[in-house]
Amino acid sequence: MTTATALDEVHILWTSEGMSCDGDTVSITAATLPSLEDVLLGLVPGLPKVHLHNKVLAAEVGDAFMAAFHQAARDELGPFILVVEGSIPNEQINGEGYWTSMGNDPATGEPITVNEWIDRLAHKAWAVVAIGTCAAYGGIHAMAGNATGCMGLTDYLGRDFRSAGGLPIVNVPGCPVQPDNFMETLTWLLYQAAGTAPTIPLDEMFRPTWLFGKTVHEGCDRAGYYEQGDFAHDYNSPKCLVRVGCWGPVVNCNVTKRGWMDGVGGCPNVGGVCIACTMPGFPDKFMPFMDEPPGSAVSVGLSGPYGALIRKLRQITNKAANREPKWRHNRAKLTSGYNPRWGNG
Repeated sequence: MTTATALDEVHILWTSEGMSCDGDTVSITAATLPSLEDVLLGLVPGLPKVHLHNKVLAAEVGDAFMAAFHQAARDELGPFILVVEGSIPNEQINGEGYWTSMGNDPATGEPITVNEWIDRLAHKAWAVVAIGTCAAYGGIHAMAGNATGCMGLTDYLGRDFRSAGGLPIVNVPGCPVQPDNFMETLTWLLYQAAGTAPTIPLDEMFRPTWLFGKTVHEGCDRAGYYEQGDFAHDYNSPKCLVRVGCWGPVVNCNVTKRGWMDGVGGCPNVGGVCIACTMPGFPDKFMPFMDEPPGSAVSVGLSGPYGALIRKLRQITNKAANREPKWRHNRAKLTSGYNPRWGNG
């Protein structure tokens, strides 16, 4: 179903003041399908007019930059999408200080925490998007032993949260996010807001299904080697990297299929193991990164004898396929099997 009320103009309030390195914002500047510039300049047909409020890309500074956030909190801005970058700390255990803040309260002069901004804005936003694994699931800052009690946006707002547009949190994980994955998701939401697209399809972890419905392995250039039981033993090999630490067979991510920029790149495609940076348990569940993943020894062991047999049979067929047919020769007699339909007499 499309949105009930078509929006002609949408603000994007983007905070990266959570526990963040701003890497997702930087990543988005490399998007091409579509590019951020195309969306902001109105060059994508059918989208509402978009106003972006992001500190890294903004011309305004200080109070001038914060004005739109205060207006949104007072219901004076108009429809907006809230984009959250960075993990959410637990401000209930901050002692006498603040884990994070974004601007100051005009009345008290005290810093306003990111948590308070989320409390003020999330339920008023037409959609809420968690960009990057930190915002989606907690990421690096939420590792076991961290002092801040960090969490993802779904942990903070709850799985039952729904935005003013009736949507759950939309998670676009990645460390950093794959640029076109985010821009494609944002574009879908904008088309939905304009009333020209159905409700965005999300999986049980609130990820766009068309982006995260397959595993790294299913789109990997090296996947054929796995099936043949042919594995790399070091990082100089073009073969399957599972034995040297790749988690690709069990990780939901499309980077091997999509590449990183303009279809080029993708971790295993260029020799790097998949460390599961798009997954809810990252990084704790997947460390140490260069060790063979638990359980892979079983699959590798089972595929070894089968793969060796398949490789041998394919080598035989490949050798036969690389031979010219025997009737192609320069001798006096035609041996192609040609049989004239009519005789000469």
